[in-house]
Amino acid sequence: MAAKWIEFLTGSLDDKRAYRQYKARIAALPEPYGAAAKAFERYFMYNGGITDGDPGVMITMLNDFADLWERAAADQTPVDDIVGDDPVEFAEAFAAAYAGKRWIDKERDRLTRTIRDLEKEDQQ
Repeated sequence: MAAKWIEFLTGSLDDKRAYRQYKARIAALPEPYGAAAKAFERYFMYNGGITDGDPGVMITMLNDFADLWERAAADQTPVDDIVGDDPVEFAEAFAAAYAGKRWIDKERDRLTRTIRDLEKEDQQ
């Protein structure tokens, strides 16, 4: 009973547990993979955050991301071979592969609506 009440206030405890497990996986990565993964994680949080109300999408993305870096570390694949010449392009493509509305999508919609409303005002 108490768990349901807490989850109502804070969100799913399973999602929080899954996120903590993801963070532990990233923290356990050897260098330079750990540093690279943390840099991309920061970028995802600022630019690629999913806002569609389904934390499962973000958890899936992060777990797939951890899988990628764990495999790269196990195979000793150079970071450059994974991300290519443009780390931003890699991050954008990786995040775009997961369904969900992102923060930037909300701002794009807001900008488009504002400009369209201004155009309507000018026409009147």
